[in-house]
Amino acid sequence: MERNVLITADSTCDLPAELKKKYNISTYPLHIILGRTSYDDGVNITPDEIYKHFKASGTLPKTSAVNVQEYIDGFLPLVEQGYEIVHINLGSALSASYKNCCIAAEQLGNVYPVDSCNLSSASGLLALEAAEMAEKGMSGKEIAENIRALTSKTYGSFVVDRLDYLRAGGRCSTIAMLGANLLSLKPSIIVNNKDGSMTVGKKYRGKLEKVLPQYIDDKLAEFDNINPKRVFITHSGISDERLKLVYDYLKSKNVFNEILISRAGCTISSHCGPNTLGILFMTK
Repeated sequence: MERNVLITADSTCDLPAELKKKYNISTYPLHIILGRTSYDDGVNITPDEIYKHFKASGTLPKTSAVNVQEYIDGFLPLVEQGYEIVHINLGSALSASYKNCCIAAEQLGNVYPVDSCNLSSASGLLALEAAEMAEKGMSGKEIAENIRALTSKTYGSFVVDRLDYLRAGGRCSTIAMLGANLLSLKPSIIVNNKDGSMTVGKKYRGKLEKVLPQYIDDKLAEFDNINPKRVFITHSGISDERLKLVYDYLKSKNVFNEILISRAGCTISSHCGPNTLGILFMTK
């Protein structure tokens, strides 16, 4: 029996609704836990609601992975209909979602989990590539193998405006946060595309209007083999003026054929706070 292939991903791929519809990609939400209430990322809670809660309480939500049963419940009806599924997971260093998806896949068969080794729209880039492969008629196994080979060519990074959220999440000290904020330091966060772990990169100084073009210049200069196919500008909530500044500046570089804009979901935004922005792309 000929099997059709469906592409799915964790909600942390941060693909806009119109792209998910265009490429027929469905997502599985991670969980956002505020107090005693658990919400589904991108379903019944928004990043702005998390920001409001943090401003009022000084506390951040906890996040939790998609569990094994949730994957089984989502995949089983599709597998029974004869579909193969290629699922793009949040980097395994950041979440148990990939491990849980692998357990579900072992039980079901015809499900191919892919550790994106990345986050946000960097994993979204992989999902789009997978969808295009599915349209060409490739099998689930072939697609998964090809996408795994692309993870080492997929790059994600961000510039963080303030360190309040990183401090609240235990990712930097209060002293470091106060020093950075007083000096107007804006660190870049680099994603390790071997497992999705994150490290601090260059620390920029000044207002975002000055920092963001510098960051773009640095990222583009870092590679001599950028894939011009597409790039994501992904942000966690930023003014239209700053977003336009970044879009126009990136467009003026004439590097990418397609510039896509996405807003990060709750899982990503809860760790970095508002006014975080990054460009995410692939190399050849």
